[in-house]
Amino acid sequence: MSAPANLIEWRKEQRASLLARRAACSPGERAAWNDAIMGFLAAGFPILRKLVVGFCWPYKGEVDPRPLIHQLREAGARVALPAVVAKRQPLEFREWWPGAPMQAGALGIPMPEGTPVLTPDAVLVPPVGFSDQGWRLGYGGGYFDRTLAALSPQPLKICVAHEVSRIPTIHPQPHDVPMDFIVTEAGIHAVDDGRLQLISGAAGAQLSAEIAARRGLPRRQAH
Repeated sequence: MSAPANLIEWRKEQRASLLARRAACSPGERAAWNDAIMGFLAAGFPILRKLVVGFCWPYKGEVDPRPLIHQLREAGARVALPAVVAKRQPLEFREWWPGAPMQAGALGIPMPEGTPVLTPDAVLVPPVGFSDQGWRLGYGGGYFDRTLAALSPQPLKICVAHEVSRIPTIHPQPHDVPMDFIVTEAGIHAVDDGRLQLISGAAGAQLSAEIAARRGLPRRQAH
């Protein structure tokens, strides 16, 4: 599928359409989907209990990962939220725990203030949209793509989304970073050779552990 002549404008239109589609979903629908997604994450990614996990405070009807995050912390994981520290620069992940000092960040989204800076071994990334090939469409600022591109080894990249956010393609560009998995209320999708493959929780657990081992995760933290 060839890219539109004006890709920037096309993506802008897609974002507007996808955000409207997400906003039209009822709170009850989103709550049911969220419960399903948390179940798939817990079953398919027990490796997260041993890692530093980056996550995002839910914004504009995104998947709310906090139920899983509390479980991971209780199991011994450290968790961190992203902070915008400068325009067009990678995000900084700051450790979070219940009661951590917080401040309003970009777009008014809460972020920790003065907590340890961590490098995530895994990230739960919300999209505006995702494609059948496993690519994520963000809000357009490029922050997550810059952040992921700057990390070596790469973290385990898990996109958490609703099925209403699925589109055929985002027309990926060289700066776009593919996900390892996309988890929706329909299940766990592994990104396999440029396409999504629906897999079981057991298969997800095995594959995510293999990817983590191959990348040398967990990594050594500065703090």
